[in-house]
Amino acid sequence: MHVGQVPEPKIEYAPKHYICRRAAEKLTLDGRIDKPFWSTAEWTEDFVDIEGDIRPRPAKQTRVKMLWDDDYFYFGAELIEDQIWATLTERDSVIFYDNDFEIFIDPDGDSHHYYEFEINALNTVWDLLLIKPYRDGGPPVNGWDITGLRTAVHIDGELNRPGAANRMWSIEVAMPWSSLRECAKDTKQPAEGQFWRVNFSRVEWQAEEQDGQYKKVINPDSGKPFPEDNWVWSPMGLVNMHYPELWGYVVFTGEDGPDSFELPQDERIKWELRKLYYRERNYFACHGSFTEHLQALIAEDEHWSIVPSIETTSSLFQISAPSTNGKSRFCIREDGKLWEE
Repeated sequence: MHVGQVPEPKIEYAPKHYICRRAAEKLTLDGRIDKPFWSTAEWTEDFVDIEGDIRPRPAKQTRVKMLWDDDYFYFGAELIEDQIWATLTERDSVIFYDNDFEIFIDPDGDSHHYYEFEINALNTVWDLLLIKPYRDGGPPVNGWDITGLRTAVHIDGELNRPGAANRMWSIEVAMPWSSLRECAKDTKQPAEGQFWRVNFSRVEWQAEEQDGQYKKVINPDSGKPFPEDNWVWSPMGLVNMHYPELWGYVVFTGEDGPDSFELPQDERIKWELRKLYYRERNYFACHGSFTEHLQALIAEDEHWSIVPSIETTSSLFQISAPSTNGKSRFCIREDGKLWEE
């Protein structure tokens, strides 16, 4: 790839979706998902490899439940595991150096100003705010914290003890809307019928017992640990979680809300604008300028549902297309920001 190019995910646009029901009671956190609080929530599908079907299915099951109320967005995760270990104890450490569980949230779906949260089996957390995806220049704000965050971990087995009868570890997280709404549309928490973009990742390292401890398995060719596995709820089509446009749809409903979700056609329009954004960025990387010619970005045998307008300068571009009802337009620019006007 040329310098400045961004990989275009080679995946059908079919993000997972989840009906997130209103909680019927308050949560007392202990890390367990088998208590009455979670009985009204369905499990997500089992996690898959981050690249999707082109990679083998994960050897260990991971799944999540979600609920919400007026105060919190609740997450419960179950990670089947026969090696339960963690080393990092300081908040805002780079938690994925351990096996971990991660939550990503983009409240308004514009791919800018979104949240990342990571937790290990020691209940050590890392929470940060991303101004933009790394491909668009970031940066991450490590000093940002989820004020009022509540977390708990339950271990079915023994932590950091090779040979123990380990079955799984589970996690409960309660994130207050008072922090999450910071990046939401109109800085409001969701209402019934609305959706936010969310995804989850599990980082799993190859480990072995050495001197009574778990150690990462070293690749003899490189002298470094083998690369970690990345298992996710909604596949990304590439090894990069920071493509918020590919995250799943979490739909907020009442206790007896609808059981299904149909992807709005406007979301398809946004996805086609995203693909043109990748290609316009990559055209610049190859040619040193942007192009206003759609034929330079779309192959002859490709079918597109939109007829976009493209405007460029020497360093900027904006691509737009009408919404489904024709009363507004969706726009995307050179740094990936997408909006409606």
